[in-house]
Amino acid sequence: MIKLYINDTASITQAILNSAKYAEETGFDIHSVGKIKTVVSELAYNIIKYAKNGTITLRRVKKFQNKGIEISSDDRGPGIADISKALKDRFSTGKTLGLGLPGIKRMSDEFEITSQVGKGTKVISRIWLSAKD
Repeated sequence: MIKLYINDTASITQAILNSAKYAEETGFDIHSVGKIKTVVSELAYNIIKYAKNGTITLRRVKKFQNKGIEISSDDRGPGIADISKALKDRFSTGKTLGLGLPGIKRMSDEFEITSQVGKGTKVISRIWLSAKD
């Protein structure tokens, strides 16, 4: 398990590099490593933009015979008032393209999000090793 503290752009870069190494060590191919790096990048940028700081945790997981990586982000930011809207392409409260959370959901084999207004947001993305990895 790796716990990464996100509080500036340097910590985002470090999180991306650490996630790539962790994914490679887990056995992911270059394509899947790219997906994992993108998920970590999007989550980290959301932490900085909306909450100023938070954490991203990477852990190896197993489901039956399948191995994968769980990426979870946790912040104490403003929270998301309407999660279903936030998961639609082009919806944004932060003057962005609004593709981050929907993109993370699409890249994930399993995706969960919980949020409370005024308390923060937790996102969990699981990506499983495929037969080609």
